Amino acid sequence: MKLFELQPAPGSARMPKRKGRGHGTGNGKTAGRGHKGQNSRAGGGVRPGFEGGQMPLYRRVPKRGFNNIFAKVYAEVNVSDLNAFDNGTVVTQELLKEKGIIKKINDGVAILGNGDLTKKLTVKAARFTKTASEKIEAAGGKVEVI
Repeated sequence: MKLFELQPAPGSARMPKRKGRGHGTGNGKTAGRGHKGQNSRAGGGVRPGFEGGQMPLYRRVPKRGFNNIFAKVYAEVNVSDLNAFDNGTVVTQELLKEKGIIKKINDGVAILGNGDLTKKLTVKAARFTKTASEKIEAAGGKVEVI
């Protein structure tokens, strides 16, 4: 097959409707909009979420609490999860993702102090808890905040 031989599968590519081109086309005169009414006018119709004057769903549902749009979301990793690496490894966010310990790097990685560490590692992350940094350094490793 060559580039010039490429074409859509038969029946998959539909011609666009040519509205307002005479009544023989089936889309003449009112161009498929019907007679009169809000939706027949240019610029007519209602905004998204409008329910005909009924109190819309987004206003009926009670709102609770506060959602901080500036909050940072960290991928959390326990110290015990770092035992998956060999001695002397420089642990980075990318390496954690590659190894499958975290699924997504949002605003960085936070290392939590849950569990024990037996390996000597250099860990680079956005945040460390106090216990996590103590445990990493007690195992002979290094903590680097990025």
